[in-house]
Amino acid sequence: MNYSIRRQLSPTERDHYGVMHDIVAHLLHHRGITDNETAQKFITPDYERDTHDPFLLKDAEKAADRIVQAIKSNEKIAIYADYDADGIPAAAIFNDFFKRIAYTNFSIYIPHRHNEGFGLNLDAVDQLASEGVTLLVTLDCGISDVGPTARANEKGMTVIITDHHEPPPELPAAYAIVDHKQIDCAYPDKNLCGSGVGFKLIQAILKKDRLGLKEGHEKWLLDLVGMATLSDMVSLTGENRVFAHYGLQVLRKSPRNGLVRLLAKLKIQQKYLTEDDIAFMITPRINAASRMGVPMDAFKLLAADNDGDAEAAATHLDAINNERKGVVASLVKEVKKTVRERHGEAMPSVIVLGNPDWRPSLLGLAANSCAEEFNRPVFLWGRDGDNLIKGSCRSEGQSSVHHHSGGFGVSNESVHFLEQRLNEAAQQLKEKREDDQRRSADRVDGDFEATEQKESQHALDEGDFIDMELSLDKVDWNLNNEISKLAPFGVGNPKPVFLFKNVAPATIKIFGKGSEHVELGFKKSNGSPLPAISFFGATSEWAKTIQPNKSLDLVASIEKSMFRGRSELRLRVVDVC
Repeated sequence: MNYSIRRQLSPTERDHYGVMHDIVAHLLHHRGITDNETAQKFITPDYERDTHDPFLLKDAEKAADRIVQAIKSNEKIAIYADYDADGIPAAAIFNDFFKRIAYTNFSIYIPHRHNEGFGLNLDAVDQLASEGVTLLVTLDCGISDVGPTARANEKGMTVIITDHHEPPPELPAAYAIVDHKQIDCAYPDKNLCGSGVGFKLIQAILKKDRLGLKEGHEKWLLDLVGMATLSDMVSLTGENRVFAHYGLQVLRKSPRNGLVRLLAKLKIQQKYLTEDDIAFMITPRINAASRMGVPMDAFKLLAADNDGDAEAAATHLDAINNERKGVVASLVKEVKKTVRERHGEAMPSVIVLGNPDWRPSLLGLAANSCAEEFNRPVFLWGRDGDNLIKGSCRSEGQSSVHHHSGGFGVSNESVHFLEQRLNEAAQQLKEKREDDQRRSADRVDGDFEATEQKESQHALDEGDFIDMELSLDKVDWNLNNEISKLAPFGVGNPKPVFLFKNVAPATIKIFGKGSEHVELGFKKSNGSPLPAISFFGATSEWAKTIQPNKSLDLVASIEKSMFRGRSELRLRVVDVC
């Protein structure tokens, strides 16, 4: 178990937090919140106080003026959104907005992931121009699309790009570009997702002209903003914390038909919806639509305005996700079999494998499973609809760390050398790390505070720190309620993780349709039960060796379960040794 436990606060540090619970103060300190005023603001997000003026976004006011002009002139507007769980909610946000202001002359375009790829494409631009579109607004894409933007300009369309990706050296010649990551953009928060940027544009539009919409009515759109923020793995700090916090509040009472039907199908009680429900149940189903070639089906779920369409969309999306699971499982089995046959016990530092028949959109999921299985980086490639080689890569331990995943493209000529080049680079990196470690061993660093700060930042990035050691007796509803003040958890605000040393489960239960889950039954000193759940943990190495009444060290988080409407306090297993 390769974890480090965070140090306890000194009395002086503890005093900075007033009467706050000791454990909450400890957790906040190691998340970089080191005074009571900042802590109180973090614990109690405020929409008016903690969101920024949308006009601080470069070109937002210019874009808002143009959209208001188009609406008042009844121009044909096209909303062009990315095909993932950030872009699709963004499209649904604008769909809702237009409907709320009774504007009907618009269309939604979401590209086919396999056939069209990411971003604007020339064929789509030509199609939209032929449909009479005069204003094209991108959501969660477009910042790199120089050629398609030029084509749209040639076709007489005005292009407004909203994006959150890093701008390239050459920007498209768009009428307006709203992307907070532009160097000359003064917006104070650089972490918004694509839906977040899209929502800021709607705020800017309404700041120019309410267009008949009641004051504050746009807050009902926060369910989708929050969903996208939680789905896109952006840092849940700053304005994103506001969007996630209020987004969950709206989601828990949202009348959105498709969402209500999907939650019912998944047996999730809407009023108790959590960030984990979004990340592990909703997001995969939104993404499944594009992975399986039907991204508009996910949009239809979020935009359904009657019970019949909502029920059909929810049923269809759940079926697509099940189909996606089957395809990925088959792919993972094929990849692992090929890797073992090719390498045997002599696994390379980096595994590289490809097949022209593999669909690139599914390779990230397969690469993730293989990285966990073989405990090393995995690069998998296939061919997209344009006959280009594209793939996904995952690094070992990346399941809790977004930046250990990525995509790549490679030329037909270079793909044959990819494995050799990556393994050479891995060897060079290993040698450099060993050299750095030797140098570090010879150097004494007396700056304790600087070292602690560095370790704290590393923990946020790498997820290999345990927040503190606890006894089972400390786990109660009061502690859970205190910790919950820090929710929603995610990137930048990880779920607190605790170490329980020398604890022995009274019972061990394997459950689930495929016997894939594990429940460890612990008892506190007063005899009250405390279950610990590990979903899909039955195949873990520790699950094969644990025994009832035999002591172990447990790493776990604390959570409230509302399974079948019954509240239960339990632990969620992170690791066992």
